[in-house]
Amino acid sequence: MENQTQPATVRVFIALAPPDPAKEELARELHRAYGTHPRMRWNRIEDWHITLAFLGELPTDTVPLLRAPLAGLAADHRPVRLALRGSGVFDDRVLWSGIDGELDALNTLATQVRTVVENCGVAFEGRPLRPHLTLARARRGDRSSAAEIAEGLAGFTGRAWHAERLHLVGSNAGRSRGPIHYRDIEAWAFGGGSGTGS
Repeated sequence: MENQTQPATVRVFIALAPPDPAKEELARELHRAYGTHPRMRWNRIEDWHITLAFLGELPTDTVPLLRAPLAGLAADHRPVRLALRGSGVFDDRVLWSGIDGELDALNTLATQVRTVVENCGVAFEGRPLRPHLTLARARRGDRSSAAEIAEGLAGFTGRAWHAERLHLVGSNAGRSRGPIHYRDIEAWAFGGGSGTGS
């Protein structure tokens, strides 16, 4: 049966999301920069996430294959204690906040997620994990705004929090000229397992 409204592919990634209090704490730090750098393309706070595996464009009928294995992984993994800390810039244009906390556990989780994806037969570019939260992108030709904001955030240390859920996320990237929006395809609560790969 054909569904004319559903695209043939969806851009997909697997991620963690900070809880609202952690996001609000960082947003308060960014408040001044929102005013001084209005031309930055700021990500929506509700879209802030820490990518564990970027899968790119997948056929929509491939996505359901990931659900049960990712649900099982989440159930066997304990929540990871993290914090938002500092800031930096990729390629002069991409402003990010750094991640602190149980980074060994975070790396182990990312490795387990990527193994699950590979075991589902999904090919993806396995870039090294660089845990961060993308906050904004400068417009082409603006090589200073992101660095100026990052400098102001260098000393930021947020309160610690637990990543409680594993998120399978889809985006509308490439489908519209407007800002990129993300939506949870599904999310699974972490269980109480040791989940550190030991």
